[in-house]
Amino acid sequence: MKSLRHAVALIVPAVLAIGAAAALLVFGTARRVVTPGRRAVDTVIKAVDTGAQTIELQRTADTELPGRYGLFTTGTYGYVKLGAVLSADATTVRRKLLTQIEPGADIGGGASFSGWYYAAPSELHLRWESVLIGSPAGPCPAWFFPGASRTWVVQIHGRGTMRAECLRAVPVLHAAGLPNLVVSYRNDGEAPRTRSGAYALGASEWRDIDAAISYALRHGAEQIVLMGWSMGGAVALQTAVNSANRDRIAGLVLESPVVDWRTVLRFQARESGLRAPLPDLAMGALQRPLTARLSGADAAISFDRLDMVARAEELSAPILILHSDDDGFVPADASHALQAARPDLVTMPAFRVARHTKLWNYDEAAWSSAITDWLREQGLSASA
Repeated sequence: MKSLRHAVALIVPAVLAIGAAAALLVFGTARRVVTPGRRAVDTVIKAVDTGAQTIELQRTADTELPGRYGLFTTGTYGYVKLGAVLSADATTVRRKLLTQIEPGADIGGGASFSGWYYAAPSELHLRWESVLIGSPAGPCPAWFFPGASRTWVVQIHGRGTMRAECLRAVPVLHAAGLPNLVVSYRNDGEAPRTRSGAYALGASEWRDIDAAISYALRHGAEQIVLMGWSMGGAVALQTAVNSANRDRIAGLVLESPVVDWRTVLRFQARESGLRAPLPDLAMGALQRPLTARLSGADAAISFDRLDMVARAEELSAPILILHSDDDGFVPADASHALQAARPDLVTMPAFRVARHTKLWNYDEAAWSSAITDWLREQGLSASA
């Protein structure tokens, strides 16, 4: 009996410790899902030639891509633009610099490779103004690019980014005559912060987009096209099924969208080396009010309601999906599934090689033509 009591005395704390460690792991994973993160340093700057204006980067699936891109450096220099790949070997890529870098400039050793390209609206050389949109979260800054049409585009950026991500789409939409409202939303670093400062993955952000639609309608718009990038696609889809203005939504353009969060989070967990059932346990924690708050969220998040493949029948506006089969971050599986579920609504031209939200960068002509052709087919273009 004494030996049994001794064994229990050893085992019970161990079991409790394992349980506590498991709970911390689950809550920690859930917290990473909803917490706005810093821009990841995902490549190394090997060398800069200020005479030839070239830069040598660690070779990755992103840095080897053809096209124009941006690079957020870790030095004091900040953001630079990159052009064509000039040469590559097994470990490095040499690219043309499109931003003039002076000798001695501090650009640091690490960097974040980006599809943003344009960093500010002034770079587009189009007329624009800053506006504020009153939303349930508070005043949300937006950029407005005027156009002749009464069909406005409301653009929604993705997770961990800001409005500048959307600027690549403004010229092609402007050429179609469509005014652009490039918006911010709660907890993105530009719009107001909620109590927790956490994302709701589209479950609450759509209310800020609904406010942007109302703003557009008050200022002359008659109908709206929503364009969502990555998580912005999830926000756009939630707006399309929840908004009191949904009858004014004439179409959606989804760029590398999140259509079903379960598919995305399971994929990203595998890529990060996290084993099942941890991703599902983390999502389960986010679906219950108490554990959601313990995970850092403002409220419980229903992944069933965020699954737009399962809710495909609720959609009514035509949808253009631009999604590379080689996305590498948000797999295109759910986008293909939505097209299969609603072939009457969804147009999805084939894209490959391009990585996440980098279709414009990789093949601007094909990407722009896909949007232009679709707008014309839907009767949404104001250009001849």
